[in-house]
Amino acid sequence: MTYAGSSIPRRQLGRFLRQAREEAGLSLEAAGADLEWSRSTMYRIEGGQAAVKARDVEAMCRLYGASGEWTEALKKLAAETKAKGWWHAYGDTLPAWFELYVGMEAAASRLRRWEPAAIPGLLQTREYAAFLLRSHPDLPPREVDRLVEVRMERQKILTRRNPPPPRLDVIVDEGVLRRPFPGMVAQLGHLRRQAADGVATIRIVPRSAPPNYALTNGGFAILEFPTAGLRTPEPVTVYSESLTGALYLDKPKEVATYAVAWKALEGLSLDPERSMELLAQIAEEMQR
Repeated sequence: MTYAGSSIPRRQLGRFLRQAREEAGLSLEAAGADLEWSRSTMYRIEGGQAAVKARDVEAMCRLYGASGEWTEALKKLAAETKAKGWWHAYGDTLPAWFELYVGMEAAASRLRRWEPAAIPGLLQTREYAAFLLRSHPDLPPREVDRLVEVRMERQKILTRRNPPPPRLDVIVDEGVLRRPFPGMVAQLGHLRRQAADGVATIRIVPRSAPPNYALTNGGFAILEFPTAGLRTPEPVTVYSESLTGALYLDKPKEVATYAVAWKALEGLSLDPERSMELLAQIAEEMQR
């Protein structure tokens, strides 16, 4: 399995190209007009969501007045964006904005995930994932099957040996655990085993938690990355998904805002031990 694929090089290249454009004093629209690209194309390149050919990098660097040495370095980085991760085999099923996340998730050293509406994908059983995906009105059965396989493949990062698996910290709302479906008892048992095996640290926000702003703004993930050789580590990134796309936030002020929200969620949650006790209680109630 290729863990990072092209996602991290694409992100790095996009960030360096954005930096060069801003240092040249050019707006996204102005640069796109000179290069005869749309604003959306420029946005996707700088966001790491699109592959860039070496000749395109050269054209951008020429426009931005980058040095020859810097241009060559970025052209080499562009070559790395051709690497294929396992998820590229599902390219006809996965939207581009989610392909980027899968690659980043695989490269992360720590993942913090808040889920107010569903079990996080990395901890879902096959039955739970299939049940959830089948509820989508626009997904045909074959596509549901492929997306379930993607979800199961993603989970392999939690048990890999090299590189070490990411540290996974999860906070879920108690209401998520009480939603009934035929395989929910098995799903709760899976969560308890993952916690017992040290695969994930799981906290639950109980129904008795008071209202709080951090509970009302949707789910998000905070991804941290290891140092890769002599390169600067990827910046801590917040991922927030919607029905039609996703936001990738890596500016320090943005990340700090979500880190504060995470702390608030931890404060509202039961500790891991009491969370497991509540899981067991919910499973027992469902079996009655």
